[in-house]
Amino acid sequence: MAFNSTKEFSDIMHELLAKCDITTDLMSKLYTKLSSFYRLELKLNLEEEYGKPMLWIGLYITLASLCCILLMLADLLHGLRSRKLWFPCKYFTINGFTLTVIAAAMKLPVNLSGSLPGVVDQVAKLGSMAFMCTMMANLLPCLATMDNNELLTNITALGVLVINLVGNVVFQIQTGAVGSNADAKYFGRILSNLSWLNSIYVTLLLVLLIIHVSSSIAILKSKQIIESKYQQGHETASKDLQQSTGKLLTVEKLQQLASSYWIMAGSGSPQFIMACSATTTTSGVICALSTILHTFTVSWFISGLLETESDSDYKWSISLILIVQFVGVVVGTIAPLSRCFATLSFKVSIKSIWNHIKVFKVEKYWTHKLYDWKYGIIPSPFRSCKRKLKVIIKNLKGLILMFSIKIQEGVVVLCKIIALIPFCFMICVLYCLRFLKWSLQAIFRSWEKLPQNLEQRKYVLQLEVENELADRTLEGLLKTFNRLIQKSEKKQPKSLMTLIEENSTEGFQGVKIFNKDGPHVQCSPSKVEYRDCWSLPVVTLTTIAVTLPNIEKEKVKSLLKSVREGLEYVTLVEETLNATDDHYKSIQKASKVLWEEVDFRHRWLGIKLKKIASQVKKDGAQVDTNLLIVQLFLKKATSKIEEGRGRTDIEGPDGYSEHISICAYSMCRITETIIDDTESHKKLFDELSSRIADIMAACLTNLPHVIAMKCHTSVIEKREASVQVATKLLGETKHIVNTLQGPLQDKWHAYLSMNPEDLAFIDKWHAYSSEP
Repeated sequence: MAFNSTKEFSDIMHELLAKCDITTDLMSKLYTKLSSFYRLELKLNLEEEYGKPMLWIGLYITLASLCCILLMLADLLHGLRSRKLWFPCKYFTINGFTLTVIAAAMKLPVNLSGSLPGVVDQVAKLGSMAFMCTMMANLLPCLATMDNNELLTNITALGVLVINLVGNVVFQIQTGAVGSNADAKYFGRILSNLSWLNSIYVTLLLVLLIIHVSSSIAILKSKQIIESKYQQGHETASKDLQQSTGKLLTVEKLQQLASSYWIMAGSGSPQFIMACSATTTTSGVICALSTILHTFTVSWFISGLLETESDSDYKWSISLILIVQFVGVVVGTIAPLSRCFATLSFKVSIKSIWNHIKVFKVEKYWTHKLYDWKYGIIPSPFRSCKRKLKVIIKNLKGLILMFSIKIQEGVVVLCKIIALIPFCFMICVLYCLRFLKWSLQAIFRSWEKLPQNLEQRKYVLQLEVENELADRTLEGLLKTFNRLIQKSEKKQPKSLMTLIEENSTEGFQGVKIFNKDGPHVQCSPSKVEYRDCWSLPVVTLTTIAVTLPNIEKEKVKSLLKSVREGLEYVTLVEETLNATDDHYKSIQKASKVLWEEVDFRHRWLGIKLKKIASQVKKDGAQVDTNLLIVQLFLKKATSKIEEGRGRTDIEGPDGYSEHISICAYSMCRITETIIDDTESHKKLFDELSSRIADIMAACLTNLPHVIAMKCHTSVIEKREASVQVATKLLGETKHIVNTLQGPLQDKWHAYLSMNPEDLAFIDKWHAYSSEP
């Protein structure tokens, strides 16, 4: 019935009253009844109209749930690939994106206005809460990857999300929005009301939130303990490196150094420490409990789920939500359940078992931060605050924090008690396996023993002295390290090595002659102060080389591939050792932009290289075409410099004017040097290839220093990633380092007398090689 039919309805009633012999009282009752039916129909029409978007909202919830599942699945695959069966959080972490997606996936439990009357609807709502328990258990280790500010922000955001979810469900329980169901016959005799199930999930969510907060407090102090032990290990590794003979950092020394830092980063990983804690084990038990509960719930109501259709506004999408989130609950349980057995990473002995049984012993790092806050000074926002008020605030703070300390201790004790469940199961299985191993050893009289890594064990970082890392865990870390080295060795830059081995000269003369000393008439004065970096001369020389005519395409392709491989490492050397000031950074940035232009677009500062080559072919019939190419580049570079002088805005848009000036000035200096060197004109391509090889080889002599620096980083959260980068770099450049320190060492041995800090700068090499 439409909205404008109210007047028509009234007119019909008056006409009926006029034509029929009906009393006014009866007519009034009839009018009241019919009016109520009309309002009911109008309400149903409005609900149907407003409920149309709910199907799409259901699909939106499904999509958000799928995103969470894919992120958890990615973490599972990452853990399996890296052989970390405690499954560190890499993709599914607490941040703005994941919290937004989780909030979208939790639309059903927080929906206070939608109608969810059927069996499917109620079970789907329970499934959403089980899915939330699973996600929270998965997210717990990622708290260790955050700094203090991120930790506070993210744990607060997660707390708001969970409290909002719990509050909405509690309101629905109190008002009867959940639990009561018109189709109770499908629930069977086992359950006629779902309120108690919702209450269980609410309790589990609150416990998980408390565990997250409790773990966050412990993380702050445990990181400090690990950092202190890491600094001791860093000093030991540095001393071992200094005591090793020889001035050069050989591959063997670098591999030993990298393995030491690898062990420190692996054993002292904040996520690994968190995964082995009692709170993480408890979260795994809770996750498994919620999964079992949800599985039984779905199995109990399977007949109702199959026989009834949803009467909610979500329509068929509610079934899709239930299925997807059930899959998410099952998949998401794998990682938290595996972390329950992370304590197997440590040696299992009578002493360690006894330490686990002493559940009422609370280590200091659990409450240390709370004691710091208790005895610390809170700055008052009011300077003129009265002394009595300050005393009240201080006493109140002490009471609150003392209560928090007792709560924290209680949470830790409770978690340790719960953690005994998987620990006892694990011990029984472990000793059964040991007995089986002993029996087989007695029968066959031989058994493979793990090698003792006593030298590397001094680099193991332990949060608690009583828990000693197991030999198999240490061996696993070293195997992973060696496996990464071997994998990286397969990605060695073969074209780069061929270029260096075949084209480098004695004493790396290319570093000396690529740029002549003295004034450059056509290039100066320039608005931009010019200094060389390693990559810019390489890019400039390559630009000239690939533009030369009558060169075999295979040679050009080979040179481009070699430079492409080499610049990856040259840039890494510059970023690690040359980033001393903003001017060097601007030159390096200009070099990167120019190389992308040359490599991908075959242009130099917007000028097509083919156009330059074609101009020379037309005009250079009787003269040396190579020289004409160089002269034309000099002319173009000079023109760019002149344009830069005429500009009033030196920076230009995003510093583009400075970028042009830097690249043009480099081209100008290098082309002037080539023109003056008349002997190189006939075989210019080979000469340029030699200079490129010499410059890159000289730069890559700094690779051992770069690898050593990459092994160590002061940020605890980035330590594993940094060591992994150093290990990959070591594997990829093993042959380069061995070659430069072996067959090619005589070519640059004289430079070893330079100041070690000067070896990272090309202008220092150039100045040293020019000395008489």
